[in-house]
Amino acid sequence: MDKIIIHGGRPLAGTVAISGAKNAALPLMAATLLTPGWHTLRNVPDLRDTRTMLRVLETLGATWERQGATVRIDTSGLTGAEAPYDLVKTMRASVLVLGPLLGRCGYARVSLPGGCAIGARPINYHLRGFENLGVTTTLARGYVEARADTRLRGATIYFDKPSVTGTENILMAAVTAHGTTVIKNAAREPEVGNLVDMLVAMGAEIKGKDSDRLTIHGVRSLVPAEAAIIPDRIETGTYLIAVGAAGGEVTITGCNPAHLPALTEKLRSAGVRIDEGMDSFTVSCPVHDAASGCHLQSVDITTLPYPGFPTDLQAQFMALMILGSGVSIIHETIFENRFMHVAELQRMGADITIDGSSAIVRGIPAERLCGAPLMATDLRASASLVIAGLAASGETEISRIYHLERGYEQMVEKLRRLGADIRRVKE
Repeated sequence: MDKIIIHGGRPLAGTVAISGAKNAALPLMAATLLTPGWHTLRNVPDLRDTRTMLRVLETLGATWERQGATVRIDTSGLTGAEAPYDLVKTMRASVLVLGPLLGRCGYARVSLPGGCAIGARPINYHLRGFENLGVTTTLARGYVEARADTRLRGATIYFDKPSVTGTENILMAAVTAHGTTVIKNAAREPEVGNLVDMLVAMGAEIKGKDSDRLTIHGVRSLVPAEAAIIPDRIETGTYLIAVGAAGGEVTITGCNPAHLPALTEKLRSAGVRIDEGMDSFTVSCPVHDAASGCHLQSVDITTLPYPGFPTDLQAQFMALMILGSGVSIIHETIFENRFMHVAELQRMGADITIDGSSAIVRGIPAERLCGAPLMATDLRASASLVIAGLAASGETEISRIYHLERGYEQMVEKLRRLGADIRRVKE
């Protein structure tokens, strides 16, 4: 098992290119199951999670080939409709094969999902939506079994709270259902819009992209398609925050600034300078040290569904607020167990108190943030520890970095090119 070693206190400088979005690539890969033939996906990041999804597709009978960031998937030889526990336990997004398998085969058996330990994240929204479409679902021995004896039928489906994977799963099941399906209070995340674009390219009829109301007129058949994965807004945000913490000036290319409205507003309020281009950011912040004093203002955040502040950037922003000049209150509304990184940040000297679903962060001088041996607990917590390590004095050692590799493509290499003293070593 590998670990990351960081010697902090070095500002970041240069240019970093953003990879395709993991959370967009996974549903698009699952969507290839809807119809036989070769599908082409461009800008696919090479991550632990995307490799796991390809293995899931293989178990269902698909074949694939990869050249650089382009992945071609052939789902003509579908031989099964079961996603086994050994694969699904490592990645919650594996549940996304339920919708397309139901749409194409009328049957699916998928292990209950795993992934990061950041909360229960039940799939009851998915199952209730499938049942409205005429599917019978049962839970037995750790598996979801879903079956429709006839063609799925359109229905009106309302989510009590917007669910990204729930919206995506229902979308993929509904595109070939008989009649019209309306999803109310649908998730509006850009990754959902990316899936809508691919489904439309396959021949689906969907209205309401980027809104909280999606209308799907079912079609009899679909065709293979080509699609491009959108840039990863969470990776983009992580590098924006990293520059705020470590100091320096970095140009972030190949991103979509329109996808991060809440984060950029909060970073500017904190004192980080951000200039936006058509597909780039230039971000700068003075180095935080005893001589120059604190340049960051403490600001509060509340995580919300898009376009609110992303829960997937909460941990990273907390690492930044450790260096703020004041008190920041971070309120987590999406997942109930997403403060597991706090104990590790406290080991570095951070002054953080948990109060229910809120974290109270009292800023400390930069010289009091010190490197320490740390253990990553989930994907985004891993990124927060890297950011803190970049800003801290001394050596930070992060174990269990396989979490990081689920969602960040070549993060160590990219940070090294920006001047960070960071390396990966065998544990």
